[in-house]
Amino acid sequence: MTWPSATLERVRERARGVPPPAVARALSGWSTRAGGWLPALAVFALALGLRLWHLGTPREFSFDETYYAKHAWSLLNHGYVRDFPDDADQRILDGDLEAWSEDPELVVHPEVGKWMIAIGIRLFGMDPFGWRFSAALAGALLVLVMCRLVRRMTGSTLLGCVAGVLLTFDGMHFVLSRLALLDIFLALFLMCGVACVVNDRFWLRARLARLVPERPDDPDAPLDPLDGSGRFGPAGPVRALLWRPWLLAGGVMWGLAVGTKWTALYPLAVFGILVWVWSAGARRMFGVRRSLLRAAVVDGVPAFGYLVLVAAVTYVISWTGWLVNADVEEEAFSSTQYTQFTTPATSCDDQPGRDPDARWPTATEPDASGLGEVVQSLRSLWYYHQDVYVFHTQYLNCADHPYQSDPRGWLVLNRPVGVHAENGIEPGDRGCRAAADSTCLTQVLILGTPVLWWAGAAALLVAALMWVGARDWRYGVAVAGALSTWLPWWFNDERPIFLFYAMAILPFTIIALSLALGQLIGRDRTPTARRTVGVVLAGTLVVLVILNFAWFYPIFTGEMLTRSEWLDRIWFDRWI
Repeated sequence: MTWPSATLERVRERARGVPPPAVARALSGWSTRAGGWLPALAVFALALGLRLWHLGTPREFSFDETYYAKHAWSLLNHGYVRDFPDDADQRILDGDLEAWSEDPELVVHPEVGKWMIAIGIRLFGMDPFGWRFSAALAGALLVLVMCRLVRRMTGSTLLGCVAGVLLTFDGMHFVLSRLALLDIFLALFLMCGVACVVNDRFWLRARLARLVPERPDDPDAPLDPLDGSGRFGPAGPVRALLWRPWLLAGGVMWGLAVGTKWTALYPLAVFGILVWVWSAGARRMFGVRRSLLRAAVVDGVPAFGYLVLVAAVTYVISWTGWLVNADVEEEAFSSTQYTQFTTPATSCDDQPGRDPDARWPTATEPDASGLGEVVQSLRSLWYYHQDVYVFHTQYLNCADHPYQSDPRGWLVLNRPVGVHAENGIEPGDRGCRAAADSTCLTQVLILGTPVLWWAGAAALLVAALMWVGARDWRYGVAVAGALSTWLPWWFNDERPIFLFYAMAILPFTIIALSLALGQLIGRDRTPTARRTVGVVLAGTLVVLVILNFAWFYPIFTGEMLTRSEWLDRIWFDRWI
């Protein structure tokens, strides 16, 4: 590899102990100090405390908890999901834990999120606090990840904590952290995966800096002691960079994300491409020509192994309970209504074409043993996935739900989801303070904090401009993440979809907003009028978010409200 003169000058500075500016930024971002951890842990403790307070109320199965909490208990006790009778909810709340049949149930989402819910049930029992505990912990951990990720990206502990505080006081994040649904776990694993690939970006640059030759003026000096030829090739160091520990960890996180909901596949693909582009940029910084093409081989292929193959293995392992009980699943589902679909319906008045004799091939095969049994079970799992895919792409297309929403309006909170409501509470009953001619109500509404979401939507536009105009990779994380978790729903809106699916988008809007606030404040710490105005504006936004959250807190937690107090918080007709 030939070093350009500008790169040689930077290498000479490196040899004299002065790292190049880009490497210096990478190394400073890579460092971790207790001063960065302690404030983040304080924000984490605040978030966890808010979410654990009265976690067991309302004492009922709220919305899809009626599926996921039962699925989690069944996985914990039987290894696979069993079906349950129509009256199971009340029986379980009364302490009857035998309210399950022997037959398995067709589950249409992977099992990682339900295993996470099962941890809380194992610790605290099969009651609302138990099945919601893991969500509360996951929500608080997501706040911690946000603090650390933004600090890593900006080098500012303050901005990292601001991002964590904004997430702490978002209503959607808060409510989902207090329900046994899957989306909070999806968001946590997604952001852990993003944090891993961002850390890999810093790791790669720091590693390349250490591989710079110590005697750059000697053209015959060996440039890569780990390379078999004794010198760098045209792509720069290769063997020395095959081990990418952060990508390995990222592969596990992405596998857990996909194992919670399949929609994680889209951001996995996008951030896999970003890893390749970032790796090419690192090599170009150190003098590699045509780095984009060369990095596609020397970095892209290993990254594919770390991110995609490791994620695939992690995903399959998450189905271990199903695989162990594959014979039960084959008997129950080898000839279902989903397998029988041969042609999709052309309208909601038609039925899809069916093949009544369709069965999984494994259902009619003799039971294998040893390794053959493992292969047979994996094949059955594949056919099961085909059924689930048909369910999502065809079976729900003509369904309807009162809380469904158009994904194009998610960033402005077009249609929140009510997960609990109790109307008609008479004055004086349970502390109702309504006038004699009115009543009280309680409600839990999955609604983001409006000030935060509306500011975040504007910040995404700014981030797009900064990514393209200033070529700042940090804004690219926000934009790529938001688009990869949002746009796929635009093309899948024939079926009922809900606002809380946007939980996966929220962390990226907060990253964009935190970066914009950092830009507003400025890097120069010298007291100036500009910095004072920036600090005041940024601080005002944070305070407004907290006050806005406090105003909506009663409908996030199901507190008693008079009807007029409730209407004061329902700002738009579409929120009813």
